[in-house]
This record gives sequence, C-alpha cells and structure tokens, in this order.
Amino acid sequence: MTGETVRGTGDGTAVVVGAGVGGLATAIGLRRAGWTVTVLERRAAPERYGTAFGIHPTAQIALDRLGLGDALRARAVPYRGARIRRPDGKVLAALPLERIERRAGRPELIIARPRLIDALLAELDRLGGAPIAYGRSLSDPGALGADLVVGADGINSVVRTVCFGTSSGPCPIGTVAWIGIAGFETGLYGETWGGGRFFGMTPVEPGRTNWYATVPAATTAREVRDAFADWHDPVPRVLAETDPATWIRYEMRHLYPALPTFVADGRVALVGDAAHAMTPNLGQGACTALLDAEALTRSVATAGPGGLPGALRAYDAERRRRAQRVALCSRTLHRFMTARHPALRDALLRMLPA
Repeated sequence: MTGETVRGTGDGTAVVVGAGVGGLATAIGLRRAGWTVTVLERRAAPERYGTAFGIHPTAQIALDRLGLGDALRARAVPYRGARIRRPDGKVLAALPLERIERRAGRPELIIARPRLIDALLAELDRLGGAPIAYGRSLSDPGALGADLVVGADGINSVVRTVCFGTSSGPCPIGTVAWIGIAGFETGLYGETWGGGRFFGMTPVEPGRTNWYATVPAATTAREVRDAFADWHDPVPRVLAETDPATWIRYEMRHLYPALPTFVADGRVALVGDAAHAMTPNLGQGACTALLDAEALTRSVATAGPGGLPGALRAYDAERRRRAQRVALCSRTLHRFMTARHPALRDALLRMLPA
C-alpha cells in the first residue's frame, strides 16, 4: 500500500451532500478522521447506473490513503495496449498508458462504476457507517446544523448555487456521449477519431467491453448505429450487439467559468463535479473527485471544528488550480478530438509514438 491512511482525532460533525464517488469517498475519509458524518442523497437508492471509470495511478494512491486500495484492485482490470485509430482502422498513435505505468510503477485501472460504488458503501459500513438519507432533497445548506458541509452533489450542485452564487454553472458543449457495455471482449481497445465524432472501447470485466460513442447532441440512439456503420471492426458489431435499452445518454457539459474558490464561509467545501465538472475526454472525472476527497479529509483530519477555516483554505490551495487545469485540458482535448476536418489533426497524431 502506498501512502498513509487518513486518520485523526477530530470530533466535528459533517454533512456530505451527494452519495456519488466523491461524496462517499469524502464520508469515508471524515469517518476515519473521527468525524460524525451524515450523507444526504436526493436519489431514492444508491446510484449504480453507469459503465466504467478509469482510475489513474495518482487516484489509486488517494484510494490507498483512504484505505480502499485493496478493494479497488480486487474489482478492477488493468488498461494497456490502447491505440488511437482512424475510422478505417489505421493506427495513428498509442495512448500513453505504458509510459504512465513505467513512471508510476502501477497501471491505469478500469473499474465498473457500480462495483466502485459498492466498494465505497462497504467500506463506509465497515467503519461503523454514516447515515445516508436517501430521497432527501436540499434547498438551504445554511440550515444544516453541522461544523462542515461538503457539496458533492454534481454539476447541478445546490450547495454551489446557494453558497457560491450563480456566476458559474453547467455549460453544454454541443455533443453527447452514448455509453454501454457489450457482452463480449473485443480485445481491441482505445479510441477511433473521425470528423466531429469518436468511439472508444476499454476492458471492464472478463467477457465484457465498455464503450462510448460521442456524436452531435441531436443524434438519436437509432442514428448512432448509422453514424458508425462504416467504421472499422468491431465498432459496428459492438453497437449491433448491445441492446439500445441499456445505452446511457450523457450530455457533455462542463462548469464555466471556473470557480474562484472551492470553499466558503469557513465551513463549506465543494468536491468533484460540484467544484470542477469537466468533459470526460481525459477520463479524469472520478479521479479528480477522489483526489479532492482525500485532500479535503487529510486537511481537516486533525483540525477539529476550531481549525476548520484554515484547513479548508489549505484544501483549496492544494486542489483548485490542479483540478481546474485538468478540466481545461480535457475541454481542449475534446475540441481537438471532434475536429470537423480531421486531416491536420491526424497528421499531428502520426508524429506521436504508435
């Protein structure tokens, strides 16, 4: 295990708003630090929808520090040997997965989203639990009687809107992703970039393949298959053999403009998409949420309620610029990947290692 597990002697109270990856990881870190934690979730049950997350080595270290590294590795698969291709199948470049693994000493991992949620819930329960109030909508975070309020409630965050104002908000970028899991292993992974659209495939579990297709926002599920019908194998087969009833439509949005701070009033902090929602092109959404959770809980671990304002400032100083830099890079990569006239883009890609 890499790093030290978050522990502390705090006796504060916290309310975490949102029971997604960032919220549950934050609740785990605060429980380890000795805080009394309640989680509020507007959905009526744990959100197990979704397909897969890529977990970068830095986020794996954060999970190690939260005591979740072994649970991750028991459920995840390594991601290696991925390439960027043209629609005709010609390889343009390699994704830098092997270089990341050599540098970090561990591979990128892919985990099914429901399995990660289940691992987080199991660890929270093992720590003695934090009550999760499902079906609880929130209108006034200021009325929560807790020392610390954590907004982990996604891109449409109520905590952000009420406590940080409305100057930053969700911004559509004109594309959607259709995502799903095919019931066979393609053995061919990476992304294929065409004009204004792209298609990706990753491993996820034995006998299954995670895929995503990004197209203009007006494209229907029926039109997705047509949009990729003449692309290289196995792209058409993946779409043909995945039941459209299981596809998930994800509108690509990001938080704009970037927030000037992730903390407010000496007692409120934002993590994950509530703080820096980004396009998924770098595969860093879950990773940045986990890094936020670990950094926040480490900062407050020994602070106690009296030292909370300083701890939150330290969290903001550590995470805000880094997370916002990742979000900007992801948005820039999206523009590059979805170029309508890809000849120059492909020529640049051919200069990278294949």
